[in-house]
Amino acid sequence: MSIIGSYRDLDAWAVSMDLVDQVLRNAKRLPREEFELRTQIKRAAISIPANVAEGWCRKDRRQAYQNHISIAMGSRGELDTELEICFRNGLIRREESQDLMRQLDRTRPLLVRLYESI
Repeated sequence: MSIIGSYRDLDAWAVSMDLVDQVLRNAKRLPREEFELRTQIKRAAISIPANVAEGWCRKDRRQAYQNHISIAMGSRGELDTELEICFRNGLIRREESQDLMRQLDRTRPLLVRLYESI
């Protein structure tokens, strides 16, 4: 088992950063008239690794750290819902949706384990 010296060493942070990259690439393809939805999707995705990092930096306060991971988990649920809205309304193709959902699904157990380990 490797030593965790920074939030950058956490799988939850790394996988959620990959998710952000994927979301940002796909968000660019959303129609211009869906500006608010595109903005919200990007914010929700970015919130996941940002809260993992912020929680790590406050790790001396266990409750604050858990709160940030909880927020990241909430942002994950928000992003899941927004991506489903995009798919149901024909804003993203099935293949794009499935790829994004697979990456999103990878974050859940990592966030849960991180939360439980604090």
